[in-house]
Amino acid sequence: MSGKAGARSAVEWLASAAPDPEACRWEWERNPLGVTLLPAGRLWDVLILSGELGCPTLEVLSRCVDRPGPVLTDFGDSRTGFFVPPGTAARWVGTGVRGAGRGSWIVVPYPGRRTGGVRWLIPPDGSGILTDPAVLELAMHEAAAWAAGADE
Repeated sequence: MSGKAGARSAVEWLASAAPDPEACRWEWERNPLGVTLLPAGRLWDVLILSGELGCPTLEVLSRCVDRPGPVLTDFGDSRTGFFVPPGTAARWVGTGVRGAGRGSWIVVPYPGRRTGGVRWLIPPDGSGILTDPAVLELAMHEAAAWAAGADE
């Protein structure tokens, strides 16, 4: 799915995580910044990596799977957030990774619209596809090993 239909489907999927999806869509579509706060832990959790590890991890992940789940980055690419199945953040034990799960809220940009801050590296397509945490962990290890080898 692409274009406006894909963005609309992504908006519907993301907004369905909100306590009031209709109000969320209404606010989001009118917000001049093009962002909204959405709760993690219902449809997805987000694992947040530093930009130094997040960007290389996304490169590795993109070679391993046809399409990773949605991925966000913040202004300046200093953090990268990977959408993973709900409950992942509570079970994650890796160091240097922050988890946003139940009880957390994240800033989410409107799919298909440019914003000045948070933006999609891999936008959602509305299908609900998420990144498999085991595959993400392997990609992180490979990216970290590559970075350590490049520093030597």
